[in-house]
Amino acid sequence: MQTATITWIQNQQFLATLPSGHAIPFDNGPTPNTAAGSMEILLAALGTCTATDIVSILAKKRQKLEGLELVISGERAADPPQVWTKLEIIYRLRGKLDEKAVRDTIELSENKYCSVAAMLNKTAKITYRYEILPPQ
Repeated sequence: MQTATITWIQNQQFLATLPSGHAIPFDNGPTPNTAAGSMEILLAALGTCTATDIVSILAKKRQKLEGLELVISGERAADPPQVWTKLEIIYRLRGKLDEKAVRDTIELSENKYCSVAAMLNKTAKITYRYEILPPQ
């Protein structure tokens, strides 16, 4: 079993020590905004989860990925617990890439491999689009 430890600092500020030993500060209060909030960390977790898949799968497909940027936008429910209800991921890939390979790779990540997407799919509709930019 993996364990995270959360330590209260002050107000709505906390320090999370993760199973890996890394520490992440959180600030869930409206002000001051000294660190990321819990729900926005989920956006980053979704992005890094799927980005990891994209890099790995495209390498296995022998695609020449030169750059990758994801932009993730979301809407939350108006009433508590204010879960994510709608998420959109824009993948911006750079390189000499086959469009079908990119599309198939994104679908594999979103539908099979990304565990964060699988969890968020329970409350949110996740959509995506992609742009393939030319090599530099």
